Amino acid sequence: MDISYILNEFAEERENYFNAVSPPIMQTSNFVFDTVEDMRKAFADEYSTYLYSRGRNPTVDILRKKLAALDGAEDCLVFGSGAAAIFASVLANVKMGDHIVSVDQPYSWAQKMFNDILPRFGVTTTYIDGTAIANFERAILPNTTVIYLESPNSWDYALQDLKAVADLARAAGIVTIIDNSYCTPLYQRPIEYGIDLVMQTATKYISGHSDTLGGVLSGSKEMIERIFNSEYMNIGSGIQPFNAWLLIRGLRTLPARLDRISASTIKVVDYLKRHPKVESVIFPFDETFPQYALAKKQMSGACGLLTFIIKAETIARVEKFCEDLQHIFMAVSWGGHESLIIPKCSGIQPAEFNASNATHRMLRLYVGLEDPDYLIKDLEQAFAKMM
Repeated sequence: MDISYILNEFAEERENYFNAVSPPIMQTSNFVFDTVEDMRKAFADEYSTYLYSRGRNPTVDILRKKLAALDGAEDCLVFGSGAAAIFASVLANVKMGDHIVSVDQPYSWAQKMFNDILPRFGVTTTYIDGTAIANFERAILPNTTVIYLESPNSWDYALQDLKAVADLARAAGIVTIIDNSYCTPLYQRPIEYGIDLVMQTATKYISGHSDTLGGVLSGSKEMIERIFNSEYMNIGSGIQPFNAWLLIRGLRTLPARLDRISASTIKVVDYLKRHPKVESVIFPFDETFPQYALAKKQMSGACGLLTFIIKAETIARVEKFCEDLQHIFMAVSWGGHESLIIPKCSGIQPAEFNASNATHRMLRLYVGLEDPDYLIKDLEQAFAKMM
């Protein structure tokens, strides 16, 4: 199915809403029935009909169908946030006494779930360096039911060999889940490599405007229906119609935005690599990246998010650089129109700073839709003010 068709036409039955180019927002909590039998059928199978917008909603369904098609999946669910999608995907596939293998240092709220919530119910997690398949082989136990991936991750962009992990997991009857937020379905399609559940935070590139949250979970119809009828409905974490409409709007321009951001990122990476106050740059599509060959094999593109390590003897210098930026905002997330930066040292107390620890001097930069020369000038003036 052509991407342009998916983004602009697929799942939109315009004849049902006055041939409007933009679909309506079905801002309703519930739906009426003409007969008791119709209501009875809805109670029996809410996955297949409209009863209450906590479950299905027509505006949300348009988005669901588009996102599933982009992932090459049979179906998907859309949540109010990426964290909610992660929580439901894992919770649906563990029971008391089970074991999870997770890549090291996953998204913070995934790690909190593994460390703080699931142990209360007897579920344990082993963290591994996911760059080597042998580490997965050693970590799997007889009670392992889930392998959790994040490829690339969002700081050092470590990758996992998706096909190798999927083959290993399938042979052992283990469910694989991946956070695909870095790439979006346009730049990486994990289901084609055999991954069972693909999650992404729609807050980022799918939205593209930094004005709504969302989380996507794609997979087989059987698995998605099972999650819908349990975790999705019980937790009540589905996305609201207006937010779904905002994400449909964001999808229209997704390829154009990714193309522009990708081109700009290459220019910014080149600038940073040559700057005397930058120790190193980490970006999956740069030839110096340790897993460059795997990145080029699994990913059709990389854009926006990169990390650079600044040369600084004190935390004050790192902080001053970030605070001197005039047009690159200091904030979390990525994928919107605005360029952003996060210093890794914002997660530690100043007394803990160790200049010999390169991670303390890491800066994560998201390149947005601004002109790259505009961003480079901002970086340059901040570098010039470093003591």
